[in-house]
Amino acid sequence: MPVKKAKEIHTVYNDLSHKAKRPKRWFRSPIVPFEPKADGVADVLERMEDVSFQARNLARAFAILREMVQDRVTIMMALSGAMTPAGMGEIIMHMIRNRYIDCLVSTGANLFHDIVNSLGGTHWKGTDKVDDMVLRDHFVDRVYDTFGNEREYHFVDEIVADFASSLDPTQRYSTRRFLYLLGERLAKLEKRPSILSTAYRAKVPVFCPAIADSSLGIALGFGQAKLGLKLCVDTIADVVETAVICGKSHGTGIFILGGGVAKNFVQQAQVTSQWIGFGDTAHEYAVQITQDSPVWGGLSGATFEEAQSWGKITRGARKIQVYCDSTIALPILISGLVDSKVRRRRHPRFDLSGPELALNA
Repeated sequence: MPVKKAKEIHTVYNDLSHKAKRPKRWFRSPIVPFEPKADGVADVLERMEDVSFQARNLARAFAILREMVQDRVTIMMALSGAMTPAGMGEIIMHMIRNRYIDCLVSTGANLFHDIVNSLGGTHWKGTDKVDDMVLRDHFVDRVYDTFGNEREYHFVDEIVADFASSLDPTQRYSTRRFLYLLGERLAKLEKRPSILSTAYRAKVPVFCPAIADSSLGIALGFGQAKLGLKLCVDTIADVVETAVICGKSHGTGIFILGGGVAKNFVQQAQVTSQWIGFGDTAHEYAVQITQDSPVWGGLSGATFEEAQSWGKITRGARKIQVYCDSTIALPILISGLVDSKVRRRRHPRFDLSGPELALNA
């Protein structure tokens, strides 16, 4: 390019850059390139808020979680899938002990596999590149790249069925009450702490609204079919109790891993709360880690904006969805809370010993 032409282009460019008006609405905060430093986890998360995509969303999730933990709200956690055989159980127990959460709604799989671990069982590093019929021949169950011993599962089934047989068959048990009493039993039996025994000691309610859809359900089904078990597990009582938690709390926040029943249950609790007379309330904080897309119309991928149309999330709520594997995001987020030395100032206090949940918010 001739020197004269190059100078003309340079002059035009300088004129444009000086004269162009930057619309402040769009150009307020520049992207700051992430520099690798020997920072703590909290500092890394904070600096990730100046980059893009899911890194920024993860940083926002950390900021909202930290704010939520320091607020007076009741924090409800939805735990989907099978995070405990994947090694996430100790994180959940840490959150319960330190009251990063006040109420847990979980799949039965998470609770069952955690009981296996607490009673001396083990989940093993495996691979998805394997002949699953060979595993079947050796009573090895696979969760993607993780192996479990089915004989250990049968042992836990029998323990759960035996425990259920000890309960009063003339009473109705919410899953919260059933799991509270099971946590009390496990506290006496287990070799290392479980989520249920930790929740029992901390007086944190645990709900499992889809308990039949799990090995816990299999254990209770075995007890009914083979042992004459006459236990009534009342999941509608769970609906009422979670609504009461929302209605009597000084605000609520939700932390969701995955989707499915657990996600919907913590969200619909606010809708039920409104219906049974606690007023027009909704969750004030909402954080979800998910890999599901909203475009398929399923609840697991549904956005919190969509939830606002149902009255589940309040207008102006602090909310974010992070599209990431929970086994990546959860350790980073909770390590960030530990690193920043966040402590819970106030939290609700529950009395879980009776047939019905009592709450002092």
